[in-house]
Amino acid sequence: MRKEFDYQQDFTKTDFRQHPELYQVGRGEQGVLLVEPYKSEILPLWRYKDPESAQKSAEKIYALFEDYRKNDDFVGMDMARKFIQMGYTRARRYANYKGGKKYDEERQLMPRGNDPVKAAAAAVFKTWWDRIRADEDYLRRKKAHQEKWG
Repeated sequence: MRKEFDYQQDFTKTDFRQHPELYQVGRGEQGVLLVEPYKSEILPLWRYKDPESAQKSAEKIYALFEDYRKNDDFVGMDMARKFIQMGYTRARRYANYKGGKKYDEERQLMPRGNDPVKAAAAAVFKTWWDRIRADEDYLRRKKAHQEKWG
């Protein structure tokens, strides 16, 4: 059974590289913009404007994923995965809704569109995300982290 993600922990003062036991995998992208020092290392590389920028971004983030693996840093690996996943979800949001806004001021669903440039950017990130989701070593490390620390 998965524990609820604890948004109450002190993300501003916690160095998750020094305290991997405090890191929660969570669901999807939970915590992606909170967990340091990884957020500061990965966020500057994250771009999804078009397929070209998405490809460069995903390649750089995946290279970090591999560096984290070499350093036996599961938290870094998972954070790289979250940014790649978020590249997909954000690009899809912008592909489906002009300006990325799903709801209007009255909380009514906006009409769905199709921005082929953003859809292509999303497809780039999806390829890299699928690669990580099929990575047996990553999956083994994820399971071990969750079993040990939740």
